Amino acid sequence: MVGFPLLLIPLAIYNIIAFLMPEVSFVGPLFKLNLMSGVEWAVTLSDVLITLGILLLLFEVIKGARPGAKYLTDHLLSLIVFGAAAAEFVLWPKFGTSTYFLLTALALADFLSGLALRARRGAVAAPAVAAKGSRKAEPKSEPAIVEPRLEPAPTPATAPPAASVAESVRQDLPQPAPGAAHAASPEVPSPDLQPGNGTPTSPGTPPR
Repeated sequence: MVGFPLLLIPLAIYNIIAFLMPEVSFVGPLFKLNLMSGVEWAVTLSDVLITLGILLLLFEVIKGARPGAKYLTDHLLSLIVFGAAAAEFVLWPKFGTSTYFLLTALALADFLSGLALRARRGAVAAPAVAAKGSRKAEPKSEPAIVEPRLEPAPTPATAPPAASVAESVRQDLPQPAPGAAHAASPEVPSPDLQPGNGTPTSPGTPPR
C-alpha cells in the first residue's frame, strides 16, 4: 500500500493561506503564552506550521523504519513534494519566506531519510538472505542405519580327549586287593623243576 506523504499537509496549508487568504499574516501572533521565566511568548502561524512539519517528519521516519515500509513509490512521492516546494520557494514571491524555506527543508529531510532507511534495510537483509541460502545448500544428514545385532552362535561342546576318557574308565574299574594277586595266580607243577634251588635233577639222583 502506497503511503501518503505527510509533509504535504503543512505545505498545502501554506498554499491555501497564500492563495485564498492573502490578508492572513504568517508573522502575526495568534495567541500568547506566559512561560515560567515570566516571558510572554507570542505564537505565530509560522511557528505552528513549522512545529506541525517537524512532528509529521517524525511520523514519516517512524513509518519508514518499519519492516516492509517505504516502497519506491513512497520515495517518488516524497521527491515530488520536495521538488514542488522548492520550485514554489524559488519562483513565487509569496513563498519566499523563512517559514516556507524551513518547510521545504523538512520535505528534503523526509526524502533523504527514506533513502537512508531503505539502504540500511537492504544492507541488513543481504547477509540474512545469504545465511539462509547457505543453510539450504547444506546437504541433509542421512539418518543413521541401525544394523541388526547378530548374536554369536553357541559354541559346540568339545569332546573330551581320549586320554581323559581312558583315565576315567580306568578309575571306575574295581581295583584288586594287594594280597589277592599272589593267591589267585596258579602254580603250574613242573616235574623237572624242584622248589629248592631250581636246578634240574635226574630221576635216579637222590635228593640232598
